[in-house]
Amino acid sequence: MKRQRITEALKNRRTLVADGAWGTALQERGLKGGECPELWNFEHPEMVLDIARSYIDAGSNLIETNTFGGNRYKLEHYGLGEQVFELNKTAAEISRKAAGDDNWVMASIGPTGKMTVMGDVTEEDFYKVFKEQSEALAAGGADAIIVETMSAVDEAISAVKAAKENTSLEVICSFTFEPTVQGEYRTMMGVTPAEASIAAVNAGADIVGANCGKGYEGMTQIIKEIKTVLPEIPVIIQANAGLPELIEGISVFPATPEEIAGQNKLWIKAGVNIIGGCCGTTDKHIHAIKKAVEGFS
Repeated sequence: MKRQRITEALKNRRTLVADGAWGTALQERGLKGGECPELWNFEHPEMVLDIARSYIDAGSNLIETNTFGGNRYKLEHYGLGEQVFELNKTAAEISRKAAGDDNWVMASIGPTGKMTVMGDVTEEDFYKVFKEQSEALAAGGADAIIVETMSAVDEAISAVKAAKENTSLEVICSFTFEPTVQGEYRTMMGVTPAEASIAAVNAGADIVGANCGKGYEGMTQIIKEIKTVLPEIPVIIQANAGLPELIEGISVFPATPEEIAGQNKLWIKAGVNIIGGCCGTTDKHIHAIKKAVEGFS
């Protein structure tokens, strides 16, 4: 049976649950600093599949792919520039296997690390690398593309357009915001949640939201701001498990599953449609979120 589009499902279900952090899960399974996470799609596919399945088992309706740094610019750093298509396609196939017929795969596209304002690249360059990645993820069986952890609107718009114009997939666009001294939330480039979300929707995004950042505090405010200007557009929130603390040289995210799940009622009341986790969140956090969502519904 053909799956509904995510936006259609959201019309009938109050809130869907996404997955948690992939980087955290890879590190727990042995990924070392300086290694290419996406290469695990070839070298350790069983561990990548285990991550995806752990989130499905915890209650995720939507899972991502091990492709956050799967664009050509990032992979060239590891000498893998000519393997962009296969690395991304394989990652999508792994998550598709874990998701089965009843859940969705939203394939991850992260920032390139380059900026037009620095003269590193042009918007046309962005479009080309994101087109390449999007087409590979679609070939692997993804249901949607999630353009995530974006700070620069021009890069995000290029990614959204590349995915929308070259695949038939739904497109999600998620920015990362930090609080100002005035208590407002803005990207590193000074863009508000309302401005960023409107730009993404105008470029073709079906769902918008926020991820990463300084943790879960402030997400309610961000949701409300987005919903004020885009009341009919679904919103996704994937917060970090609090602010990281450096313990014996390792970044540890302190927020417990119960602490994260305790915010869910506020987010749902504010108008969120999809809740997941970002840095530091695990399958235990997702299980707690699932229980909170079901309890509120």
